[in-house]
Amino acid sequence: MGKVAVITGGGTGIGRAVALALDAEGWSVLVAGRRRDVLETLAAETDGRIVFDATDVRDERSVASLFKSLHERFGHLDLLFNNAGQFGRPAPIDETTLKDWRDTIEVIVTGTFLCTRAAVRLMKTQSPPGGRIINNGSISAHVPRPNSAPYTAAKHAITGLTKSTSLEGRAYSIACGQIDIGNAATELTAGIAQGAVQADGAVRAEPVIDVEHVARAVVYMATLPLEANVQFMTVMATGMPFIGRG
Repeated sequence: MGKVAVITGGGTGIGRAVALALDAEGWSVLVAGRRRDVLETLAAETDGRIVFDATDVRDERSVASLFKSLHERFGHLDLLFNNAGQFGRPAPIDETTLKDWRDTIEVIVTGTFLCTRAAVRLMKTQSPPGGRIINNGSISAHVPRPNSAPYTAAKHAITGLTKSTSLEGRAYSIACGQIDIGNAATELTAGIAQGAVQADGAVRAEPVIDVEHVARAVVYMATLPLEANVQFMTVMATGMPFIGRG
């Protein structure tokens, strides 16, 4: 059997683009997400080559069911792309509600942890052992945007989880890397091209890049042999305010 990938948040945006790119390279792809309608649309567009599982990555039982379904269908796992996330409601930190905080942390941090834990358990015990995990980080894992404390904290946590997984997976041929993305054109970033709040309080439009550039980068990371790993990669719009932000 060929290579098998699981992509969380795979129905739209970056996840969808990566799913289609891996499918084009001959991978078997299982996409997971909460919106069954968009998952069904993606599966139909690929004549059923891409399969899906309605999954809430925040829920331990839902994630367990996802990986049980994966194992029953394919028997092994080569790649987990932890992509599910949300930006949350922009607000100054003193106006951020506990619900806003928890909602963002649960999806990005808890969801990535639960899926990583399940993937590592499978990768350690399959024959031969090993596999690759790629985490979707963010430019915000380096430099925050204004009014984004929960998202920024969550993406910093992903960097720590990436490093811990890379370290602990080393003995089992499990490679873990992270792609930090800046201004890929998706539904999540639609407002940035119209105008985004800057550190000085001004609102300015920012350049974006086609999400296909991100998909190609993930495919490159995914297709390396396990003895090689891209630990961290940044893919961003050249003209966006990142270097020197502030």
